[in-house]
Amino acid sequence: MSFIDEINHVNALIVGASRGIGLGFVKKLLQDGRIAKIYATYRQLESASELMALASEHSERLICLSMDITDELQIAEAIQKMRTQIKKLHLVINCVGFLHEGNLQPEKSLRQLNSENLLRYFQINSIGAVLLAKHLLPLFRHSNGSGAAVSPERSVLANISAKLGSIGDNQLGGWYGYRASKAALNMFMRTAAIEYKRSCPKTLVVTLHPGTTDTRLSRPFQGNVPAEKLFSVERTVTQLLAVIEQLQEGDSGYFFSWDGSKLPW
Repeated sequence: MSFIDEINHVNALIVGASRGIGLGFVKKLLQDGRIAKIYATYRQLESASELMALASEHSERLICLSMDITDELQIAEAIQKMRTQIKKLHLVINCVGFLHEGNLQPEKSLRQLNSENLLRYFQINSIGAVLLAKHLLPLFRHSNGSGAAVSPERSVLANISAKLGSIGDNQLGGWYGYRASKAALNMFMRTAAIEYKRSCPKTLVVTLHPGTTDTRLSRPFQGNVPAEKLFSVERTVTQLLAVIEQLQEGDSGYFFSWDGSKLPW
């Protein structure tokens, strides 16, 4: 049985929901009657028009929050807003990821490295995720309305990582900042999983490789991807939710591919 089936009132949070995989998760969860409330974050209102339209259509279930994952104060404020409305979270999926922007492109050699670009990769792909884990902890501990602890329900904190962040799987080199920042994300979540096991033992913390998905992030690099290995957003979301729902207690702290297999660190 899926952990979602065990809970009467499932609350979910999708971080980075204005487009791509994050928006896909919002659409999919809105179709799922088991999900009571969905919180969704966006960074820029002008790029979140489709998300806002969904929020207007589903105002009872979908609540949008402005949040820049590189700003800890914004993370804290968004989560505090949630805590005024709900006491528990059961599913959090962080979909924020950064690969390229304007002149900042994945590095092909050491010659192309500079500290400013490397810091940007780490700020968005790694540091923001672990700060989220820090501030989300109270909502995973589970309490009743008076703040008293209750028996915690099974929950999942998942971060979208990338197979390129696997050190053991790196055979091609290149893409220094992206690879290293995703490897750092994996280590942050492995470490957070150990602490979460002590403080909220029913919460599983995992990282997920979505496969190459047809989004703005991957579009410039799809040329050599075979058609059967380029997934639509809808397919990626369906596959990753299947992986999430099949997670077992011993899976916390691990790195999973879209097909449910464990990936090497």
